Amino acid sequence: MISAPPFCRPDRQSMEALRGMADRAFSRAAGAPLVSGNRVRLLQDARENYPAWLDAIASARHHIHLESYFIREDATGREFAHALMQKAREGVQVRLICDWLGGAGKTSRRFWSLLRMADIALRLFNPPRPDSPLGWLSRDHRKVLTVDSRVGFISGLCIADAWKGSPEKNIPPWRDTGVEVRGPAVWDIEQAFAYVWAMTGRPISENAFSAPDSPDPDGVDLRIVSSVPATAGLFRLDQLVAALARKRLWLTDAYYAGTTVYAESLKAAARDGVDVRLLVPGASDLPLLTPLSRAGYRPLIEAGIRIFEWNGSMLHAKTAVADGHWARVGSTNLNIASWFGNCEMDVVIENDAFASQMEALYLQDMQNATELVLDLRHRIRAPEKAGRPSYSASGGSGSVGRVAAGAVRIGKTVGSAFTNRQVLEPAEARLAAFTGALLVLLALLIVFFPRVLAWGLAALLAWFGATLLYRSFRLFGRKPHDKT
Repeated sequence: MISAPPFCRPDRQSMEALRGMADRAFSRAAGAPLVSGNRVRLLQDARENYPAWLDAIASARHHIHLESYFIREDATGREFAHALMQKAREGVQVRLICDWLGGAGKTSRRFWSLLRMADIALRLFNPPRPDSPLGWLSRDHRKVLTVDSRVGFISGLCIADAWKGSPEKNIPPWRDTGVEVRGPAVWDIEQAFAYVWAMTGRPISENAFSAPDSPDPDGVDLRIVSSVPATAGLFRLDQLVAALARKRLWLTDAYYAGTTVYAESLKAAARDGVDVRLLVPGASDLPLLTPLSRAGYRPLIEAGIRIFEWNGSMLHAKTAVADGHWARVGSTNLNIASWFGNCEMDVVIENDAFASQMEALYLQDMQNATELVLDLRHRIRAPEKAGRPSYSASGGSGSVGRVAAGAVRIGKTVGSAFTNRQVLEPAEARLAAFTGALLVLLALLIVFFPRVLAWGLAALLAWFGATLLYRSFRLFGRKPHDKT
């Protein structure tokens, strides 16, 4: 992806030096080393991912580590629960991490109790705590499975019926993508799991893992990018890829709300002649998000970026492929919550053959998508197309990323209205009107019911203050050598 200046012809030694520089740049940006000698398999949708996961679980002999944003208490969730409980009864160590907020309203305490009664070690990530008022903003959004340190799966799929669809109700399955990994990189996946496990309680002992497989001389090079809150490894990597792409950069994202910095990186690539494409849902499991996202598409399209909306049920994949060589698949959305606030995991593969598969899959998805265009009034619209459904997705993921995506779009709209630096579109105008009415209503409440708001604000400030005092006392009582 890095080429030498056109006025010189680099020799072999120079090319090796350039590759070394590129490898260091990617390793530093992502915080993940390049691991060689792995075997990978691209898995499309639940029809390929779920059977592969269940087969791996059935073959487990030593341990199973599953980390999922949520497991829904439906037919699919019960199928996986029974598979995990069966292995636990056979003496296999089963460890399961689910996000507390992700499962809220989707999974009952009885469901979790049945898993624990079957000797499954279950932990819920980041439940509400009185000493952490804003702690709920950080979630474990990963979708990862490893078995016996020999096979790992990284994807965007949670475990729920929505990913399978409902043929009897004429509801197609959700579109999503995953990767099966075998080889030494599975060790990196399991270490990332162990890190989050330690965040939730007592850590895993060193002998809990089996020795990883030996490198395959014909295997592929890849990185396991395991983000935790405030690290932003994939954000730095995504920007680097946008800067280095020379021909193509094709992105798929479920809840796009790119920061200004990232959007400018994409626009700069498009203006430089790179074929930049963004595939997004046509129907979201959060209906309000679609107009909010569309409101930010106009400057991207004007810069030459092609944006497509998926025709069908929810598009939930988070993928990227660049220049037929670099590819990414995982759980990270292109928004602030995923980049900065969540635990996420993605596999980044540097291999021509795998990237070619990703490009072929992307072109296949293009056959079921509608390109957004600017009309004569520079409004975003989707041209009428036969068969384009007006589907409202169900079985939503409840991701904080969707809320963050909407918050970012609202902030940009309000900021544009006040500074007059950007022309607002109809979708943004409606959003600005809604926000303005909400502010007026808040002002009226302050005027006529000041005590109600004052008491609420006082309670909130007291909670925040008590939290800081509590934590400061704990820090004062900690010995210097206890600090990590």
